Amino acid sequence: MKLSKSIKRKLASVIATGIVMTAMVGCTPTKETSLEELVITHVTSPLNVPSIIQKNNNIFEEEFSANGKNIAIKYAEITSGADQTQALASGDVDILYAVGGTSIVSAAANGADIKILNMYSRSPEAFCMYSLDKNIKSAEDLKGKTIAGPVGTNLHQLLVAYLEKAGITIDDVNYVNMSISDAKAALDGKSADVALLAGPTAYKAKQQGYNLVANGQGLTDAVIAVAVREDFYNEHKEELKTFMKAEAKIIEYIEENYDKTMDIVSKELDLDKSAVEEMYKQYDFNIETTEEDHKAFQNVADFMLKTKMIEKEVNTDELFIK
Repeated sequence: MKLSKSIKRKLASVIATGIVMTAMVGCTPTKETSLEELVITHVTSPLNVPSIIQKNNNIFEEEFSANGKNIAIKYAEITSGADQTQALASGDVDILYAVGGTSIVSAAANGADIKILNMYSRSPEAFCMYSLDKNIKSAEDLKGKTIAGPVGTNLHQLLVAYLEKAGITIDDVNYVNMSISDAKAALDGKSADVALLAGPTAYKAKQQGYNLVANGQGLTDAVIAVAVREDFYNEHKEELKTFMKAEAKIIEYIEENYDKTMDIVSKELDLDKSAVEEMYKQYDFNIETTEEDHKAFQNVADFMLKTKMIEKEVNTDELFIK
């Protein structure tokens, strides 16, 4: 899959520097080299509070400067998980700051050099299924219904897990692949019986009084992580230590400046502050990797293999940088 022209333009300055992928998984660690610029993905949706606060306050730049590292921070606004992992593999991007578990597993299954540096968020309750029909209350009620939502995502995993609890498969429904915003539009226009929604779109459906069929609690862990190439990690360990220190300061800022954080995020996403506050409760932004996170990633890989989204098993423990 090729990057779109718009993404190519955004990354033109990066390409010009000649950043390329120089090692594959399993190669011996290379000597650390100096780094003049760092290209990080910047994604604000559905409710990526750390990303919004970081860029608003230039926390990465300040932390590198405070540690005596004159590194230019550049941003790549790539929302597609597939495009993100391709940009990482090609060397156009150095750090995926908020990439979904399904995207990481898919890249790994296809032989890409991708490693999990630490966690970004977990938010199972933020992923939901909504309908207009209040009579849809169980998985059995979904038989034959048209369900709209993005394939290969936490929402797809939510749907499959929900159906499985009732002994139903994806073949028992009419599952239509489309983006979250398009799924919401399809539900509004009654061309879909159920929409798979997350973040602000799910919140809006709730405010409109739509019927919540289920959320991801107990069905998907909705893990989002920070990822790098192994060769980049081996060459720039010191810079990545500084990066992770900055990550910790972002979370610290959020915790110590809650009201200001909510103001900044509501302005960035053009949402009422009360909406941001309600949605924020559904997210865990702890960057530390836990045993539960390891299990969650393996669940993602097993789900993707079972649904034939990947063709071979992936041991996700091997994806975490030790």
